[in-house]
Amino acid sequence: MEEKSGHLRYRPEMHVTSDRGVLMAPAAALIDGDCWHLFHQYRPAANAAPRWGHQASWDTPYEWETCDDVLAAEGEETLVRAGSVLSVDNGLNLYFTSVTETGTAVHLARIEDPEATTSDISEDPLALDQNVRRVGEVVGNELGAAAGLYDFRSPCVIPGWASETDRAAGLSGWLMLTVTGSQEAPRLAVLRSEDASTWVLEGALRFDGDTGLKEETAIVSPRMIRLRDEVDGEIYDILLVTIEHHGVDISGYLIGKLTGADFAVTTPFQRIDFGHDFTRPRNTNLSDAGDPRWQRGVIFGLVNGVGRFDDPTEHLSLEKESWANAISLPRVISLQGGMLFQTPARGLVEAITRTEAARMWTGLCEIPEGSTLSVDIIDAAGEVAARVSHRGSVLELDRSMNKHHQGDAVASAPLAEGDSDSLTIVADGSVVEVFADGGAVAMASRVYIDAAAPTFRVSAEGGARVENSFERGPETISPVTPDWARPRLGRELL
Repeated sequence: MEEKSGHLRYRPEMHVTSDRGVLMAPAAALIDGDCWHLFHQYRPAANAAPRWGHQASWDTPYEWETCDDVLAAEGEETLVRAGSVLSVDNGLNLYFTSVTETGTAVHLARIEDPEATTSDISEDPLALDQNVRRVGEVVGNELGAAAGLYDFRSPCVIPGWASETDRAAGLSGWLMLTVTGSQEAPRLAVLRSEDASTWVLEGALRFDGDTGLKEETAIVSPRMIRLRDEVDGEIYDILLVTIEHHGVDISGYLIGKLTGADFAVTTPFQRIDFGHDFTRPRNTNLSDAGDPRWQRGVIFGLVNGVGRFDDPTEHLSLEKESWANAISLPRVISLQGGMLFQTPARGLVEAITRTEAARMWTGLCEIPEGSTLSVDIIDAAGEVAARVSHRGSVLELDRSMNKHHQGDAVASAPLAEGDSDSLTIVADGSVVEVFADGGAVAMASRVYIDAAAPTFRVSAEGGARVENSFERGPETISPVTPDWARPRLGRELL
């Protein structure tokens, strides 16, 4: 395999991948001071049992270091699957799905000293972190028996409200969302706890209002973020979900307010990403959970459009470089008028200049209806590996001309009238992410680009024009972001 200064052709540098094997999903994420902890579910080989890996990055979430794994199946377990991480009493609680021959349950593991997990890393890639202590089952079939709920899995744990009717009263206790029931007809459930260890079932999640989904829709992988809407000033619950539809994942969100187990919907289901490959979005908890502003949140997603139905042996990256799948760049999300906006987390421009091959293009444009601004991503042979087209009211990402993606449908997303016509494209290894109109639309797609470092080619038709633009790559002398691009490119988390 051709390398450039040790950089493999398809492996991204700023996106998290497993060193070897198949990354299955982001499991949990937490920001502890200046340290980002990202836990992910992965298989060390295509046919190996899943484990929880752990990577950390300091200050900005773009230069990840691999730490020892934190969880692997033990005893009667056959698998460990995704869950959540929470900061409790100066340590970390890891909530995860324990799978045995008889079903699934939510288990708890504990890390008393989070800093110790990022030091003294073993040279054995399958070593388990000795700082992780298994506590045991916390939510199982016995807890759900009276309500007819069973096989609890995929837990999301976040701080609870001191008063469900007065959110100005602050936080108290903890809330858990889980999936229950069969794989064919899953249900969501809500639980609460005062100590983050002993849980009480509120009941199956009930929707009040139009969800925008059919009643029989299978919803999995629930996650929740609270945000204050910058228009009306109210704090809302953002329910992130994944829909498994005919073997393909569709991820999105609903906005409303959760009281007990009742979710009052104010915004029905909306796609969260319109690219070919974004699924299983995960929230990011904070070690300082009491931040009162509720202005920002952070999500990660799996760059794979099929999710658990995927066959990793078909991935070119596994064949050529012994790894498959990546986790998206962290996206800072805000709520404006009942709509989520997503932009890359701070530090992206500087991080790109420290890579060996990643590249970014950002432009502020004028694109009247009927015109088109296109940005081609060019490979080493001078061929188009993918094309991003902004048509004023539609954004498209086309990879069908690429020999590795021939015949693929064009990913498209509607754009609202009156939005500022801005565009940011990040190409990092085999991952392309696009943010349009100040973050109103996001797209992530796997694109195998046969180039040590891709280039961009911009063209305009029908009256479209670029008013301001800049490009960043490893050869860039200055990593400074122009003032005009700052509001559209990234927003501070805190």
